Amino acid sequence: MTRYRLIAFLMPLVGWLSVSLIAAAADLPEIQARGELRHLGIRYANFVTGAGDGFDVELTQGFAKSLGVDYRLVYSDFYSVIRDLLGKNLVRSGDSVTLEGDFPIKGDMIASGFTVLPWREQILLFSAPTFPSQVMLIARADSPIQPIAGSHDLAKDIEETKVLIGGRSLLVMEKTCLDPANYGLKGRGIELRADTKTSNINEMVPALLHLDADLSLLGVPSLMLDMQKWAGTFKVIGPISQEQALAAAFPRDAPRLRDAYDAYLRQIKADGTYDRLVKKYYPGVQRYFPTFFAGHD
Repeated sequence: MTRYRLIAFLMPLVGWLSVSLIAAAADLPEIQARGELRHLGIRYANFVTGAGDGFDVELTQGFAKSLGVDYRLVYSDFYSVIRDLLGKNLVRSGDSVTLEGDFPIKGDMIASGFTVLPWREQILLFSAPTFPSQVMLIARADSPIQPIAGSHDLAKDIEETKVLIGGRSLLVMEKTCLDPANYGLKGRGIELRADTKTSNINEMVPALLHLDADLSLLGVPSLMLDMQKWAGTFKVIGPISQEQALAAAFPRDAPRLRDAYDAYLRQIKADGTYDRLVKKYYPGVQRYFPTFFAGHD
């Protein structure tokens, strides 16, 4: 066999091996052998600020240190992050999820204010909750829609809030915690407007203020920050979801890595590190979610 024919024979084999290596998720032993933990982070609220810090950045840096490995932050977005973790494209149809294709795996875990949702649990392993959230309906300050009075019945408040949307336009972001399919908002006569200009949830309030829609959805962590940044320009109408859990996410074939993270989370809650990070990045959040933070004052 000539040199050139040998190269032609070997190239497909090399390509197949490369795809195989790309597609293999790493569990704890492989990460410790590699000596580096790759954190997939999305610029969202104060979880990952984009300036190299954030609540989830510091949590994951501490986790890497506890494993005795280096830390690397790999930026992603809500549309790409599952593909970057699993090497597969997500295809969602109703409540079912399938994974297709082969892509480079860019990280070992997702930690970025990532909401635990039933369809995500079909394909990912989640850690114990790291932070609470809830999705709210917001409107511009000059909107004729008035906030609901609120009651002790959250399910009733949610339905009352949904009724107020009527046939108005609602800004949403699919494949995220602001996907209308998560909250039964499809098929109600609502004019759903998917925000396709950006994959950054931080831009939802500016889009609302620029008249991209009458109303918008927003999670409480973003809401806390945006109420300071855009004070007086928008108002909260009422809840769209029950309280939600945010957590770190791992490939389903990385249970040892997830278990190590849960053990690390228990440790930093016990030694006070967790509480210090909460107060640093989300001062006052305890009054929004007193039950979640009970015993962590």
